[in-house]
Amino acid sequence: MTAILGISAFYHDSAAALVVDGRTVAAAQQERFSRKKHDASFPQQAIDYCLSEAGIGPEELDYVGFYDKPLLKFDRLIETYLAYAPAGCRSFAKVVSTWLKQKLHLPREISRGLGGKYRKRFVFTEHHESHAASAFFPSPFEEAAILTVDGVGEWATASFGIGRGNRIQLTHEMHFPHSLGMLYSAFTYYCGFRVNSGEYKLMGLAPYGEPIYADTIMEHLIDLKQDGSFRMNMSYFNYCQGLTMTSRKFHALFGAPPRTPESQLTQQHMDIAASVQQVTEEIMLRMARHVHRQTGLKRLCLAGGVALNCVANGRLLREGLFEDIWIQPAAGDAGGALGVAQFIWHQLLDHPRTPQVPDGAEGSCLGPQFADEEIESCLKQAGAGFRLFQSDEELCDYVAGLIADGKVVGWMQGRMEFGPRALGRRSILADARDMEMQSVINAKIKFRESFRPFAPAILQEHVDDYFELPPGSSSPYMMLVAPVAPQRRVELNDQQKNLSGLGKLKVRRSDMPAVTHVDHSARVQTVDPQRHGRFYRLLKAFAAKTGTPLMINTSFNIRGEPIVCTPADAYRCFINTGLDALVLEKFVLLKDEQPSAKRYEAEANLVKAQPD
Repeated sequence: MTAILGISAFYHDSAAALVVDGRTVAAAQQERFSRKKHDASFPQQAIDYCLSEAGIGPEELDYVGFYDKPLLKFDRLIETYLAYAPAGCRSFAKVVSTWLKQKLHLPREISRGLGGKYRKRFVFTEHHESHAASAFFPSPFEEAAILTVDGVGEWATASFGIGRGNRIQLTHEMHFPHSLGMLYSAFTYYCGFRVNSGEYKLMGLAPYGEPIYADTIMEHLIDLKQDGSFRMNMSYFNYCQGLTMTSRKFHALFGAPPRTPESQLTQQHMDIAASVQQVTEEIMLRMARHVHRQTGLKRLCLAGGVALNCVANGRLLREGLFEDIWIQPAAGDAGGALGVAQFIWHQLLDHPRTPQVPDGAEGSCLGPQFADEEIESCLKQAGAGFRLFQSDEELCDYVAGLIADGKVVGWMQGRMEFGPRALGRRSILADARDMEMQSVINAKIKFRESFRPFAPAILQEHVDDYFELPPGSSSPYMMLVAPVAPQRRVELNDQQKNLSGLGKLKVRRSDMPAVTHVDHSARVQTVDPQRHGRFYRLLKAFAAKTGTPLMINTSFNIRGEPIVCTPADAYRCFINTGLDALVLEKFVLLKDEQPSAKRYEAEANLVKAQPD
């Protein structure tokens, strides 16, 4: 047995992954255990979980890998600060102290985290190598082009190359400070969202605006080449030397300072979001065209934080440059833990690789699961009222009926997902036909911005009936946005067509309005029996009752918290929000069947948590 532990830590979204004899046994983000969103600390609990899942101790590990090279990254930081000195002294002092205490001593930190029991080799791959490995090795392709795009690793901000058999080779890189991830994050910051977590909000805001600033971005901020490479005019940015993303010159260009977080969104913010989204898509298209020309390959693998921009991914697919695209479900830094472990197994140890169909990602369901005994014990300890169903058929028929009746259901089944998407294991589910459901879930359950869209989960065999995708198209990881099929759309009158900004939100645009965004698009998840099991059976039961083979699937959490991990996490979220029902494996809880004290607590917390 060869056991390899991969770790990503200290920058964003720490995680651990364990590969045993080439198979990914477990992978999870630290945030799910610590309950701190995007936890960047050493992933102690995630490591402990992975080892426990495999039934081994640290002394039984053969290799431990880290997802980037700290010394190279430190070199980049020092060179950057020297280039901008004396500007950036405050930022430099803040960063260097952390590096001297911790990040330059990773073998020591990891050894400590493993209880001093691991005394073998540490392997450090380059950041974009880890991304590339996470993209290609689990893919179903024997041969493919690889494109990785993110903020920054050591020096690289984007790279491309080729994967064949059990090897990857990156041949070209774009370097810091010129970065598509940093460009998008700068606009995330300017529009009042948190960098490294609010980028998906900016993407969701974009359809409410018009890309009237796209030419401004192209003229003043970047010099874009035909191959997708570009240089940024750094006088508009502050992230190299300061503690903010944008400079006064940037603010002057757009006529206002950055939006204060939680303040009102204006039409200008929406137009800016639309503009940078359009520019991002154009850059990704140019990069993909160049990669296709250079490699001549028909398939593409994607990873890196920018690969989570599912709108851009959808455009890549529709452009038809590649016959097939596979995107790592945990495309951000967390996936680097998986990538370095796979890299060690295939590339360094030279073990053969047999591509798996539909893929080798294990459905990205690599986290903890809980036995019925654990769930029942948790519920009894909480004094919860529940009922237990004996068969899948009875359970799915009952829960499908709840959803068809307008109930919002917390759904926890099997192993937790690895990556940022809830894929039917830790999900909130509701009826997509209900016009008011988007507002209800955003306000009373998720406690988040009203403009945020929801994704549809749809039976794979019906995907082309509802979306402009080829019959049988697969999007199991919710990584692609597609237009809603014309036959599902509702014709808008002239007044509705002329609405602007958030005024667009209340208009019915299709026969599944709760998952149709204002630009007639949706972030699609296809559900199949092989990957999704009980979730597939639930959708089948819902389709039998309603004639509709899809429903809302959004992550089981509230704003500011990670997706739930344990039954206790799920129960707490259920009690403290407007959820109507909770399903834990085959246990079902209804809000109005909980003890009166619990219902009163839920109502009180709901009032306190109402967003402004």
